[in-house]
Formats: sequence, C-alpha cells, structure tokens
Amino acid sequence: MNAVIYARYSSDSQREESIEGQLRECREYAERNNMTIVGTYIDRALSAKTADRPEFQHMIKDSAKELFEIVLVWKLDRFSRDRYDSAHYKHILKKNGVKVVSAKEHISEGPEGIILEAMLEGYAEFYSAELSEKIHRGQKENALKGKNNGGGVPLGYLLDKKAQKLVIDPVTAPLVVEIFEKYADGKSVRSIVEDFNTRGLKTKKGQPFNINSFSSLLKNRKYIGEYRYQDVVIEGGVPAIVPEDLFNRVQERME
Repeated sequence: MNAVIYARYSSDSQREESIEGQLRECREYAERNNMTIVGTYIDRALSAKTADRPEFQHMIKDSAKELFEIVLVWKLDRFSRDRYDSAHYKHILKKNGVKVVSAKEHISEGPEGIILEAMLEGYAEFYSAELSEKIHRGQKENALKGKNNGGGVPLGYLLDKKAQKLVIDPVTAPLVVEIFEKYADGKSVRSIVEDFNTRGLKTKKGQPFNINSFSSLLKNRKYIGEYRYQDVVIEGGVPAIVPEDLFNRVQERME
C-alpha cells in the first residue's frame, strides 16, 4: 500500500529536529505495517489552525492522482487543529480513496475508533485555543507592567533584556529629536533623509535611511512615553524622547 508522510511544525522557535523526528517515526510505522512511502509533504513554521499551508494543499491536490492510499502523520494534530477543516479535508481525501493514519495514536477501524478520533481532534483544537488564550493573557500582563511584547525596537531605544523594558539609547535618541525638530521647522522628509545619509548615519539595522521609514517614526507615540498594546494604554509606560508639544506640532504638519 502506497503512503505519503505529512509533517509540520508550528513556529520559528521550533527546530528542524521536530520534522526529522516525525519523519523517522512515520517511516518506522510504515515499515511495520507494509506501507511504501512514495513522498513527503512538509510545512515549516505554519499553524494547523489554518488549512492555508502550501504543502498541505499540494498533498490534497495530489490525492486525486491516485498515487497513494494513505496520508501518514505523526499525530492527528499535525494534520489539523481545527475540527471543521479536518472533517472537510478528510472528506476530500476519502472521495479520492485516501485515508489519514496516525503513527502514534492507535485508532481502531470500528465505531469506537470514530469516537476516539473525534476526541483527539477536539482536544487538539482545545489545546490550540487554550494556548492562544494563555499567550494573550501573558502579553496583556506584560503590557500592564510596561514590558516589551516583541516586535521591533524603535530608533532611539534599546531593549533592557533583563527587565524586558525599553530604555533610551544615548547614541540614537538625539537623532530622533533632530528628525522631529527639523520636520516641525518645515524641512521635508526627503531633505532630512538625504542629510542623514550624507552624514553616513544608519538605521538600527545598519541600513541607510529612507523616506518610508520616517512616516511611521513621526507617528510613533512611544516617543512621548505612551505604551500601547491592544486596549492597554499607559501614559509614561516607556521613557519619553520627544517633548509632547513638539510631537503635536509634527502631527499637525503631517495632517
């Protein structure tokens, strides 16, 4: 019986070894059960909460070619963490004569197997939803304490990794003030960018300045000490670099 392996991991924090382990255990299962592996489909750093995964969709499309009868996964949550997506795509595979098999979860062919599979898929979706809720709760707690929740560190700041808070960068903070002052005094963004690049100044990424980066910089309310995360707004949550009256003059000119 011909089979293909579908393997997946969710985030950039997981490593390639995760895929290697899934493939190894699936191949061992295939060998024990007289299956011939004719292909593999691998999605890296993609969540199973969505079916918008390139290799997953490629596999579903290929199932119509009658090249394989089994999709072998390490566990069912590799296939999907959404019950409705799982049912939908298993139905497509079934019409194409293909069955999804878990290498680690022993699901019988009888009626009790239907219940067990539904329970495993329900738990996978529950785990995903609960994890998302915990992450959101943790990020909100961080926000209430003024801690950084990821993302880029704006020009003029450094990240204190121990405290997980933004602190003023004495080297680049004066550049931020200079940008705001020059723009408020009537200089164009283009002329400020050209001046900075002529002077050999660089962005935090070590690149020359460009016009596009200035638009978001001039609107960033962190520079007046305002911390924002979703519905959390904390005045003074980060150290201010730009006086509020200067910031407001810039906003008026930008409008």
